[in-house]
Amino acid sequence: ASDVYKRQMQPCLIHVAKGDSYAMQFGLTQEQDMIVNTVRSFVENEIYPHEQEVERTGVVPKAVAQEIKQKTLDLGFYACNFPESVGCAGLSHVDFALVERELGRGSMALNHFFGRPQNILMACKDDQIEHYLMPAVRGERMDALAMTEPDAGSDVRGMKCSAVREGDDWVLNGSKHFISGAEHADFFIVFVATGVDDTPRGPKKRITTFLVDRGTKGFEVRDGYNSVSHKGYKNCILDFDDCRLPQAQILGEVDGGFAVMNEWLYATRITVATMSVGRARRCFDYALNYAAERKQFGQQIGKFQGVSFQIADMITEIDAADWLTLAAAWRLDQGLPANREIASAKLYASEMLARVTDSTLQIYGGMGLMDDFPIERFWRDARVERIWDGTSEIQRHIISRDLLRPLGA
Repeated sequence: ASDVYKRQMQPCLIHVAKGDSYAMQFGLTQEQDMIVNTVRSFVENEIYPHEQEVERTGVVPKAVAQEIKQKTLDLGFYACNFPESVGCAGLSHVDFALVERELGRGSMALNHFFGRPQNILMACKDDQIEHYLMPAVRGERMDALAMTEPDAGSDVRGMKCSAVREGDDWVLNGSKHFISGAEHADFFIVFVATGVDDTPRGPKKRITTFLVDRGTKGFEVRDGYNSVSHKGYKNCILDFDDCRLPQAQILGEVDGGFAVMNEWLYATRITVATMSVGRARRCFDYALNYAAERKQFGQQIGKFQGVSFQIADMITEIDAADWLTLAAAWRLDQGLPANREIASAKLYASEMLARVTDSTLQIYGGMGLMDDFPIERFWRDARVERIWDGTSEIQRHIISRDLLRPLGA
């Protein structure tokens, strides 16, 4: 990559408190620079070499998955999104955003094993800590989050998968789909309806979170749909048929699923934003170098305004998404409200990635659609980012609601 591109890859925000205001400085600390370089090197050396085969077969070989996981453990980066109190790196939200940004350059199917368990597991208590939390952060057991249903995607309270109390147990019935990483998971964090409240705006379902082990009677994991995005990063279907669970399998409190969700699940939207930035930067590198090397009409195509202006727009949007995402992560580190900022980052970064991948493909012309280059893969993979972990429409709803509600609108 050119020196200009390398310079553009390094942004980070460092805010220093001064009285009642904040002074803003730009640049990486030495530790953050080490994090970025370490993870980027890992992705380039341990992820890139396997991408083409995973794309071709749609499968991550078990030996490759185990090797990536072990090397991540050896580096001390496994579960780096968890605090030092459970034996992990305890990275700040900004630091972890940098990790996710660099991982975004690589295949989702492969970097899944650069383990980042769901931080919602910090809500574990009593025996759950030793059975779920600690094995997850040590890389001994893998988890998967199960929320989406065929008739309840963005409308979480519309879920039909339910649990009813029978004596000291709960009996689960229903299905979940689009469950990422389920084929590798040893246990699942499942959100189900456990009751209904009558409200002035109509019935409102109560939600409870359960921890469900693979192999539990009445619980089945099935293959999901064949997605054009992120080959090898499969989605699965979960079926519950009179699946009986003890009270001890509840994560948080009965009917407290939304409280658990609101406290911990903000990280998934930041992950989409940061990984979109990382993937866009990798795609941009291809566009920049191709524009500088490819010749038409006797000169590099980058000298034509139609191409050079696309390059200018791409890097401007990538940098804007980067700052927006890191600023949202910084607000979390400061304990400041960040729901709107996270939604803005997820919205803008995912839509930016679509524009960058499309522009890169246009610069490549017909060759961009051929599998000789990864451009068509970046283009296909980008499409899902505007859908999962809250669609663009949901993010716009969150943003507008945050702005209008204080005004009574």
